[in-house]
Amino acid sequence: MLKIWGRGNSTNVKKALWAAEELSIPYENIPAGGAYGIVASPEYRAINPNSRVPAIEDDSFALWESNTIVRYLAAKYGKSTLHIEDAAARASAEKWMDWATSSIAIPFRDVFWNTVRLAPDQQDHAAKDKGLAECSAMFAIADAALASQPYLSGADFGVGDIPLGCFAYAWFEMPIKRPDHPHLFAWYERLKSRPAYRKAVMTPLT
Repeated sequence: MLKIWGRGNSTNVKKALWAAEELSIPYENIPAGGAYGIVASPEYRAINPNSRVPAIEDDSFALWESNTIVRYLAAKYGKSTLHIEDAAARASAEKWMDWATSSIAIPFRDVFWNTVRLAPDQQDHAAKDKGLAECSAMFAIADAALASQPYLSGADFGVGDIPLGCFAYAWFEMPIKRPDHPHLFAWYERLKSRPAYRKAVMTPLT
């Protein structure tokens, strides 16, 4: 059985869990990282030497890096669903995966930590405001793309939607001031209709 290592409140772990749910892959989720520890143990470092989550074990095959895990699961288990056969269409979808990681993750972390995870007296409001401005600008790019297609992956839901979809849940549910991105919001509403999204991603923000 597929093993997915990582705590369920991690954005990166949610990517792997969501992909597995979409593909109806039987899996075991082993909480790790954060309060669960484990990631610094020799046993876990043999799976992921970075001591980070997520990581997976698929039979004897171990893999880390969340976007790569999503791509792997789609290629192996989603030939007629998440995996896109056409190389150009697949690249067009997958660019959004790496874009979300390179452009959204760092400013989003400043917003999330200073809204959800840190006590009010520990919050850095300047960092939060800067993160909000940067995230808003990045989400505007996705909003523009979604004006002409229902999903970042194209006409159908696919791997390109998973990384940003994990950020979008907190973005729309945190008590923050957000600019109006109507196409992004409509996309988020479509994601919310997916049982796999509700199960893997829409968990309490902690």
